[in-house]
Amino acid sequence: MRLRKHPTSNIQHRTPSELATALWEFRDDHQEKRKFDLEERLLEFASTVIDLSEGLPNTRAGNHIASQMLRSGTSPYPNHGEAEDAESRDDFIHKLKLCLKELRETRRWARLIKRKGWGKDDPTLPFVLSESDELIRVFYSSIQTARKNALAGRRKSSAQNPSGEAG
Repeated sequence: MRLRKHPTSNIQHRTPSELATALWEFRDDHQEKRKFDLEERLLEFASTVIDLSEGLPNTRAGNHIASQMLRSGTSPYPNHGEAEDAESRDDFIHKLKLCLKELRETRRWARLIKRKGWGKDDPTLPFVLSESDELIRVFYSSIQTARKNALAGRRKSSAQNPSGEAG
């Protein structure tokens, strides 16, 4: 099995199957290392959320939390795809904000699962908690950068056309 490592922080992450043995480092057969791949990371996160949800107790509360966790924890992956095909910069920012919102919700559900003691022996829970924290930071930073770029673009456009007339 190949080792994987995310270059976004000093925190070491482990996938559920590699939790005790490996760092998280993206590799493929054609390259020694690939660049940071957010799509792949979101796919792995969604997959792990599914695994965590499937392991929750088959009770009224467990089923409710599993359902909520599935919705919020799997939605950043397709929403990120929507952001890649955004119709405008504002649409791009909006879709990134949806990802951020869902990641924050997923982190809350994971914290509740931990509080209830439901995931004590499940290696997916620590992964979901730490990865949601990191992904939240990634999306928050991306939104801030996109907002700054949008503002700079508006200022540049206004400076080039001070009368406000269409060019």
